[in-house]
Amino acid sequence: MKIRNTILITAFAVGSSLHAEQLDVEKDELKFGFIKLTDCAPIVIAKEKGFFEEEGLQVEVIAQPNWKQLLDNVITGELDGAHMLSGQPIAATIGFGTKAHIVTPYTLDLNGNGITVSNAIWEQMQENDESLDTPTPKHPITADSLKPIVEEAKEDGKKLPMGMVFPVSTHNYEIRYWLAAAGINPGMYTSTDLKGFTDGDIELSTTPPPQMPATLESGKNVAYCVGEPWNQQAVAKGIGVPVTTNYDIWKNNPEKVFGVTKAWADENPNTLIAVTKALIKAGKWLDAQEDGKLVNREEACRILSQPNYVGADFDVIKNSMTGYFYFQKTDKREMPDFNVFFKYKASYPYFSDGVWFLTQMRRWGQITEAKPASWYHDTAKSVYLPEVYMAAAKHLIEEGSLSADEIPSDDFDGYKEPTDEFIDGILYDGKKPIEYLNSHKIGNKDDPSLSAS
Repeated sequence: MKIRNTILITAFAVGSSLHAEQLDVEKDELKFGFIKLTDCAPIVIAKEKGFFEEEGLQVEVIAQPNWKQLLDNVITGELDGAHMLSGQPIAATIGFGTKAHIVTPYTLDLNGNGITVSNAIWEQMQENDESLDTPTPKHPITADSLKPIVEEAKEDGKKLPMGMVFPVSTHNYEIRYWLAAAGINPGMYTSTDLKGFTDGDIELSTTPPPQMPATLESGKNVAYCVGEPWNQQAVAKGIGVPVTTNYDIWKNNPEKVFGVTKAWADENPNTLIAVTKALIKAGKWLDAQEDGKLVNREEACRILSQPNYVGADFDVIKNSMTGYFYFQKTDKREMPDFNVFFKYKASYPYFSDGVWFLTQMRRWGQITEAKPASWYHDTAKSVYLPEVYMAAAKHLIEEGSLSADEIPSDDFDGYKEPTDEFIDGILYDGKKPIEYLNSHKIGNKDDPSLSAS
């Protein structure tokens, strides 16, 4: 692969010249897109704190109306790169929705989403489970108390409408995971049903993130899964109750990535390393702590609250970004890892993250045919670019702004350790996609023999 060969040459050059000079970038005026969510923070902070400029880059950061338009603008070259849903580069590369080879050298954040239900649904959930009828119910809250409400609606000939932000979004897979863990079928995609309603107990549809609270208020949706600040805004407005976060669905799950086309990466290898350097510095700045406190988050919230960025009230953005999350006005909890931008080696692009998204696409029918395990690994490796991340990180180590223990070792294989820290306790091993797919009660299952090929 051209980008990989170029990175090897660049990495050699770095090792042979110990200096902190800017890279000889192929393109120094760039346009990056983002959606109005707090997890665009690394891109915004890299611009506002001068990290792009330190790399010799002049970057314009432009809000996009929705995820589809954002992806289309990257593919057509209107944008050089963008804040993307983790599933977008993978889905585009395999041709679900849109066909284009998209790659990512950088994971922007972990966690950061919530599932909010309307006040009416919350009251019914409390009636079904009396332990929830308290100002501070025990968390995590499963969908068990939601299931009777879904069943009653079906008996009346209705399917409860719910919202997520995009078919290949983490939000779609997370709310599906939460519902299915309680025995609620969220619906299947098929070759003829691109909405994913087939056999569903509910109807889960796409809604742009900033519009989520309005859909809850109008009754268009009775629940939704979205990033911040749109769950906290439901609390502030008194129109809904966040019942769980994606941290409780899958602890420290990957959320957004920085994506570019493969063609752009091949044409601009040094620029991509320079961009990645700036993003690493921004992520580290966002997660900087003193005495256990996130020291830069309030400043980040003030920047993000500007109308040209997220544009929500500072106090609403601050709720989750500074280590707290309001489930209700009476239920403020410490959640120091609600937004993770750098610690836990979070920004490295892990192959195992890509494999997980592929398993969800297959589980819910977006991938219509069974694939061997080798296909999952090959696809993830065609999208994730750890060699770019490591080249950027090594520049930063040479410059003294990063230490070797903050990145994976050179012999790391790109797969996280297996984990069962999911709301249903099912084990995920990125090296065993077929076994993982077959471990769930609801969703597609494939021939176990595919695990060996």
